[in-house]
Amino acid sequence: METVETARHTPADHREDAPPEQEPRAARLLGRPFALGGLTLRNRIAMAAVTRRFSPDGVPGEDVAAYYARRAAGGAGLIITEGTYIRRDAAAAYDRVPHFYGERALAGWARVVERVHVAGGRIMPQLWHTGVLRTGAAPHPGVPAEGPSGLDLDGRPHGRAMTLDDIDAVVRAFAEAAATAERIGFDGVELHGAHGYLIDAFLWGGTNTRTDAYGGDPASRARFAAEIVAAVRGAVSPGFPVLFRLSQWKTDHYDARIAAHPRELEALLTPLADAGVDAFHASTRRYWLPEFEGSDLNLAGWTKKLTGKPSVTVGSVGLDRQFAGAPGRTQRSAVTGIGPLLDRLERDEFDLVAVARALLADPDWPTKALTGRLDEAVPYDAAQLSDLV
Repeated sequence: METVETARHTPADHREDAPPEQEPRAARLLGRPFALGGLTLRNRIAMAAVTRRFSPDGVPGEDVAAYYARRAAGGAGLIITEGTYIRRDAAAAYDRVPHFYGERALAGWARVVERVHVAGGRIMPQLWHTGVLRTGAAPHPGVPAEGPSGLDLDGRPHGRAMTLDDIDAVVRAFAEAAATAERIGFDGVELHGAHGYLIDAFLWGGTNTRTDAYGGDPASRARFAAEIVAAVRGAVSPGFPVLFRLSQWKTDHYDARIAAHPRELEALLTPLADAGVDAFHASTRRYWLPEFEGSDLNLAGWTKKLTGKPSVTVGSVGLDRQFAGAPGRTQRSAVTGIGPLLDRLERDEFDLVAVARALLADPDWPTKALTGRLDEAVPYDAAQLSDLV
């Protein structure tokens, strides 16, 4: 689950508000339409997925529809929903998280789609299996966690290692969810392959110690993810966009890395690109940090360079505190300018910009960013999560 908490950073170039002469750049760079598969987005600003657990019994209600529609009305070109569980008991680690199966849940999602479209936005569900982060508690008590090797993120025994039949069943469940998304009117799907959850647990050597075709070298560790992408691609129409979210860091393991150097990252991502990913969403905690020595490119920049696919950057956009998961940290973030972000976008380092906490705090953040009015943006405070509308 992606919770939102904060820790201070102080790079001087990031803390400065954008000077007036940069304001037209925001409209020119972030305001450009973008074609993704058969979909055209009205601008380059996406809402990143953040789990809030506001869906009792897994059913998104009218409040959830209003929440997403409000952010579409505020100018976000693309809404990526919170993580939604595929149809498999072991996929669920937390209660009150929306399902992506079942008549009631899907009817709720259809209302969400309708409201977002009326507001002028486009929307994709994030399809999710929590994998090794499941504890075996509610929902579905007694169902063990499943992962590539029966290990948690610390390398300790946890749950069970998936069999080949388990792998095939999960691949089918992702494909079923993607086909359902297209059927009920979504504009694409995002596969959650980051933060230590199931797909990412296969990509990362720390949790994948398998000795069969799904473990070992980077290409083998990527096989499970590539099979999911291929199955999803085959279950939807050719123009229906498929995004894949990846990260180096894991939940509460911020120094973890699936790839120590660009060649390893290329070996992991090339099978996914070949299987049909339309764009990669590269999750970082600070978008401005270089990913590998010898280059200023961030993770989204390297991903685009290595795969030739469009990429999405994310990580403390518009805020003066980075994402961190440890409780007890200061929970407020001041609004900052986006000059360094625009510099990177102008260099075509990435194609889209995903915003999470800043957009949670202020649904009109996209419009304010595009019109040079970020000095009017509402600062983020974690306390806002309890009553966001």
